[in-house]
Amino acid sequence: MIRLEGIKKTYRGASEPAVKGIDVEVPDGELVTLLGPSGCGKTTTLRCIAGLETPDEGRILIDQRTVFSSAERIKVRTNQRNTGMVFQSYAIWPHMTVFENVAYPLKAGRVNKAELHSRVRDALELVGLDELADRPAPNLSGGQQQRVALARALVSEPKILLFDEPLSNLDAKLRESMRQEIREVQQRLGIAALYVTHDQTEALAISDKVIVMSQGEILDVGSPQRIYERPASHFVAQFIGLANIFDLTEVTDSDDGLMSGRCEIGTIRFPHDPEALTTDAASVVVRLEDVMLDPPGSDDAESNRWPGRVVSALFLGTLWDCSIEVDGARVRAHVPRTAQPKAGDAVTVSIRPEDCVTLHH
Repeated sequence: MIRLEGIKKTYRGASEPAVKGIDVEVPDGELVTLLGPSGCGKTTTLRCIAGLETPDEGRILIDQRTVFSSAERIKVRTNQRNTGMVFQSYAIWPHMTVFENVAYPLKAGRVNKAELHSRVRDALELVGLDELADRPAPNLSGGQQQRVALARALVSEPKILLFDEPLSNLDAKLRESMRQEIREVQQRLGIAALYVTHDQTEALAISDKVIVMSQGEILDVGSPQRIYERPASHFVAQFIGLANIFDLTEVTDSDDGLMSGRCEIGTIRFPHDPEALTTDAASVVVRLEDVMLDPPGSDDAESNRWPGRVVSALFLGTLWDCSIEVDGARVRAHVPRTAQPKAGDAVTVSIRPEDCVTLHH
């Protein structure tokens, strides 16, 4: 278990805190991701947990034990926090074999030879490197080096795992396979893991819970599906995935469970949301895959259907990324690769009201 209470950190000479009094909890058995752009405070948060940075305020608990408290003046050393950490740079020693790299933390801890050998072999087997124990580190691929770094983090049998953008140096295909392996290892061990990344696809794929950060603050916390489907703010909607965001005016209610509002593409209908009637600034978010392109001539504003023309269609392999002009405004859509859209095509843009999510400024 990891728990942060009111963690605040300001670097010397900075005008703004890097982390502004955040609270985070990671239960045993869960992998929680800190997601956000560079400079949002996610790595600073991770380093505070590891003991590599000292917060100005707050409290940090690992496995029910307080390892930092500004109020109680507690600060446990990094090597006594029982954490395993995997860095962006693999930090593999080139003059050592795979076995020696993984064994290093145990040698520093003066573990006896028999136990050291057993624990290193177990850690290597867990990450699928048991047959490469004697290979020199420089002869490893990037993915194999990352597995060595993971095995080294696990060999000390830590209470928690910390990952600081561990896959950013790998190519896209290897990142995909490695993130699955990291997730499987974490679930097998059943320990708490905090994972830092700026890659939203990575965060959605491996997390039990996602924490979205910006400028040292937490903007949203929830399951990957909830964060994606019902973001809490404009920033979250735009940072997680791709979305059309339509600003609303002239919002009205009806007795069919739907509301209507004016936006740049015309009148749009969306699920009942009383707050949209009382706020001066509301928007509707529509994910690109929820925009459908139908044949022309079937538009009807009462059913969220508008005439449009395809401006561009980019083939991305699994789908087409289309830009459509509707009443002088642009709408983006991801449509199946079988649709075969072309620039200049007349279409009807269709959005189901239930796929519209309202946001309030």
